[in-house]
Amino acid sequence: MSRTRKNIVGNLALFGPAFVAAIAYVDPGNVAANITAGARYGFLLVWVLVLANVIAMLIQYQSAKLGIVTGKSLPGLLGDRLSTRPRLAFWVQAEVVAIATDLAEVLGGAVALQLLFDLPLVLGGVIVGAVSLTVLLLQNPRQERTFEKVILGLLAIIVIGFLAGLVVDPPPANEVLGGLVPRLDGPETVLLAAGMLGATVMPHAIYVHSAMVIDRHGVTRSATRQRQLVRVTRWDVVVALIVAGAVNVALLLLAAQNLRGKEGTDTIEGAYDAVADALGSPMATVFAIGLLASGLASTSVGSSAGAAIMGGLLHRDIPLFIRRVITVIPALVVLALGVDPTWALVISQVVLSFGIPFAVIPLGRFTADRSLMGEFADGWPLRLTAGIASVLIVLLNLTLIGLVVTGA
Repeated sequence: MSRTRKNIVGNLALFGPAFVAAIAYVDPGNVAANITAGARYGFLLVWVLVLANVIAMLIQYQSAKLGIVTGKSLPGLLGDRLSTRPRLAFWVQAEVVAIATDLAEVLGGAVALQLLFDLPLVLGGVIVGAVSLTVLLLQNPRQERTFEKVILGLLAIIVIGFLAGLVVDPPPANEVLGGLVPRLDGPETVLLAAGMLGATVMPHAIYVHSAMVIDRHGVTRSATRQRQLVRVTRWDVVVALIVAGAVNVALLLLAAQNLRGKEGTDTIEGAYDAVADALGSPMATVFAIGLLASGLASTSVGSSAGAAIMGGLLHRDIPLFIRRVITVIPALVVLALGVDPTWALVISQVVLSFGIPFAVIPLGRFTADRSLMGEFADGWPLRLTAGIASVLIVLLNLTLIGLVVTGA
């Protein structure tokens, strides 16, 4: 084997953390937000997904680089630098984000089990919580690769489940291209755009990626090794988020092509029935299997993020079982109350969008700090782009608050 080929194989062997983090970008919250947007507004909001995915690539790269260079996660660095009260306040908002994340993932998995096996939603939520706990037990330094393989297997199922319908009935290219033109159409599209942004740029994925690279690669102070890891991580992030972005866009296009104008198709259950009518029952079953894999994989990654947040900001480890119970209870309560699962999923993504600035602003400050990052500190193009992205996110959230306050 040539030296070049050995280097390529060696670098590919370092791939993985970004694909695990990318699961957060194809969770049931994404399914709900993207199907709702496509069913109600057709191709109008394609541009939101493309923009959000580009921002996500940038931010996930910064998060991974921070962990590689400093040997600490983003929550860990915040925990070291904040005094007690600000640290606890930051933990509270991060915990709300983690709970909203788990809400979306458990709800999505429960809906999938109901579609596939006609199980009651609450029972489905309990099953999703239990199975995700089993997957989480694989995540420790000695079994990190096994955990990655399980998550990657679920990601493959998600990709097949959500892309299959698009392959069977592709949308017109001119309408897809038209959706790339930035525009909105009334207050509800702002709400959906915020939900899609929150579902794509996930705060918990930002927190957990900086921790996952440490679990995977360990802590190194060798500049040569750090350069290699940062270079490989850049490609890891780009490839992983191209896959996740393709799935998200495919969901919106599938809804815009097959569900627009049909009554009840802006819910996951309605979308399932419409896909069955338009493309056949086998294709609808593949869609539901993809949704189930999405719920199981993403709730496992979400719980990992919650553990990283709690460990970094509270300086204490909470037993995995207790952590799992704490985050799954709100989802089970929502299911028991009979709240519409799809709308609860969309609202959970809006909650996530409010948590994004609390993650991206300190992340940008840390990765631009030469005293902390040394030669790996962000250059001015990256700082400028990250700053613009942060401002856009904050402005969108302020607009959303104004719409809520005014009752629009």
